[in-house]
Amino acid sequence: MENLKRIGKYTVIRGVLIVLTVSIGVYLTVIIATMGGYMDKIQDAQIKEAVGLALQGNEEIRRLPQSEYKKIYDMMVEERRKEFGLDKPWIERSLKYLRNAVTLNLGRSERIVSFSGSGEVRRILIEAIPNTLVLILTSNLILFFTALFTALYLSRHYGSPLDRVVVAFSPTSAAPAWFYGIFLILIFASLLRVLPYGGMIDPNLPPGAWAYFKSLLKHLILPVMAWFLGSIFLSTFYWRTFFLISSSEDYVEMAKAKGVPPRAIERRYVLRPTLPPVITSFSLMLIGSWTGAIIFETVFSWNGLGRLMYRAIQATDAPVIVGSTVIYAYLLGITVFLLDLLYAALDPRVKTGAGARRMA
Repeated sequence: MENLKRIGKYTVIRGVLIVLTVSIGVYLTVIIATMGGYMDKIQDAQIKEAVGLALQGNEEIRRLPQSEYKKIYDMMVEERRKEFGLDKPWIERSLKYLRNAVTLNLGRSERIVSFSGSGEVRRILIEAIPNTLVLILTSNLILFFTALFTALYLSRHYGSPLDRVVVAFSPTSAAPAWFYGIFLILIFASLLRVLPYGGMIDPNLPPGAWAYFKSLLKHLILPVMAWFLGSIFLSTFYWRTFFLISSSEDYVEMAKAKGVPPRAIERRYVLRPTLPPVITSFSLMLIGSWTGAIIFETVFSWNGLGRLMYRAIQATDAPVIVGSTVIYAYLLGITVFLLDLLYAALDPRVKTGAGARRMA
């Protein structure tokens, strides 16, 4: 019971720290997106220009005396400034922006609309999030399990032809996944014409869940292959090295001398002690994939958060840029939080709560 309390306290503390970190990151994003308040001057100038053009287009108002014209102009400008909240100090509005950003209450976009035609930022983000999760999680899970079992095999067959191939090709992971994606598109879509160039589903798709699922799988092949090629050799090389180091420990030799079956040795004495660094390596790769998806999704025309961010930057749509950044911050925070919990569960050396204080 005491152990459960310590774990619960540890979870709450880590959760609070992650929330604070995400909030600070979002606030910095708000400051950058508003240029520290300089965007207010730009918006104020745009309001004055728009009001001036509107009044110049009204023949009756244009004929009024200069004093009356100036009075109407100032009144309309002030109304527009209040509408956009420019009548309040920037610090006060920045905190309001933070609250709205954290709750994704970002109003309407300036230029981008959702797939269903909605201009609400929250709706645009909600439609893009599942697409990114499907692509990134599918690619990383396939990569993780393939690299894990291949690394275990290579640790048992050190110096084999396959081991030498993995070592030789590990530097190829220096190139980003989208780089391989371009070549895969050229080969399989342009030359062989066996796979689609990009997108998520075929146009004019017949109705039905099964048809949608088959089309989605077909469009997933190239991006998953690109992601796989971009990391498989280096991940396998790293993890194979972890397993080789663990296999040379004294307790492994002792288990062999006692006649413990090879599979049990691999599972209990090689795999389990090395899982924390393996999970950490995979988590860092997953964290990097959230932000790296911007170019990757754009190359494959995948309608996820990455491509949405790219479109928002092109269109200078500040609400969508801030909203996308907040979602990335949430994804990074959740990933780190789950890593903390998983690491504490896998590694008995990680102490929580009162145990950590006693160790200190």
